[in-house]
Amino acid sequence: MASSSGNDDDLTIPRAAINKMIKETLPNVRVANDARELVVNCCTEFIHLISSEANEICNKSDKKTISPEHVINALESLGFASYITEVKDVLQECKTVALKRRKASSRLENLGIPEEELLRQQQELFAKVRFLEEGKCSYHPFG
Repeated sequence: MASSSGNDDDLTIPRAAINKMIKETLPNVRVANDARELVVNCCTEFIHLISSEANEICNKSDKKTISPEHVINALESLGFASYITEVKDVLQECKTVALKRRKASSRLENLGIPEEELLRQQQELFAKVRFLEEGKCSYHPFG
């Protein structure tokens, strides 16, 4: 499968990712390099097939962004309905992980300082700046 630029590598899954999946799925099995290459090509083709079908479904519903429902409908339309339950489970897991990441990345929560203390520190800094702006002090703590 070639891309519009003519470079096949633009549209393939990284081989390292496939090798890792093969190793995790079949830890005690040797897989020949040409078989690994075939798996990469099959995965790439499968993704292209599903995404193309999902895009058509998306366009028919007058949407501009492919949603998980479009992908699920594409799986069913292409005869992969047996995967839908597992796909929905993975989707739910991804949403849960994303929510946990958003909560964990909250800078306020990661500081370990109560919100009241942060507010007190902020007010103290504002007071210092007001004091400096009024010209009551020649010392400038920020520069």
